[in-house]
Amino acid sequence: MTQGVDVQFTSEVLTMEVKDHIATLWLDRPEARNAMGRALWRDLPKAAEVVRADQSIRVLVIAARGPHFTVGLDLKELGSSLMNGGTDDTEPTSKASANSLSYHAVRAMQASITAISELPVPVIAAVHGYCIGGGVDLISACDIRLCSNDAIFSVREAKVAIVADLGTLQRLPRIVGAGHVAELAFTGKDIDAARALAIGLVNSVHGQGEHDVRNAAYDLAQEIAANSPLAVQGTKAVLHANDGRTIAEGLDFVARWNTMYLQSNDLKEAMSAFIEKRPPRFTGD
Repeated sequence: MTQGVDVQFTSEVLTMEVKDHIATLWLDRPEARNAMGRALWRDLPKAAEVVRADQSIRVLVIAARGPHFTVGLDLKELGSSLMNGGTDDTEPTSKASANSLSYHAVRAMQASITAISELPVPVIAAVHGYCIGGGVDLISACDIRLCSNDAIFSVREAKVAIVADLGTLQRLPRIVGAGHVAELAFTGKDIDAARALAIGLVNSVHGQGEHDVRNAAYDLAQEIAANSPLAVQGTKAVLHANDGRTIAEGLDFVARWNTMYLQSNDLKEAMSAFIEKRPPRFTGD
């Protein structure tokens, strides 16, 4: 696997590279086991905006450097603010102002995860080692999840007296069954890769450690990137639009979508490639 090209994105805890229409966003704080502190919550939406703005990117892979995907919220950094209602202001002017600051801090962190969920391109999580707390929030916002045999998942918040509030309780029930969500969230227990696969949290399990799962994620990303980006992004938009709609409403939405986008140069290229018995070369036009 060759390295991608670094993009113009600066962060203390994230790095990004792009190669062959595939962007890789690295959780890059290995010395802290990729604990999710203020810099992560600040920079994750910026990274999403870079991906959104680059029309050459067709798939995003989220991976991590070091022995673990992430151990979740950085309690060393954020613990004091949690104790003070989500703010570092130890003497707020009123209880109401403290509550307001806490609410807006949570909403900002939620928005960071939602920025990944709302990307128009498919997002693949490649998980190894620990994926705890906020890590589950993050991968629940991805479209596809792969992991290595050493992966450990935990909706850990109940064990530290917190209700998970960054998206797991909203997104995970759309990925795994309600009973599994309740068990994981009520107990805060760890589950291994085999259990994650059995309940549908991950699509597949690959090797031991970061390299095998990352290579599998790139292989899958290359399959996706080889297709028409218009069709792939349209498919993601239609899948997301199904939320809260009846089947009839969803069918009307996709009919309207294809009315707008079906007659593309990519479709012409697909037909030409079929006739000429060659692989298509899609441009996204």
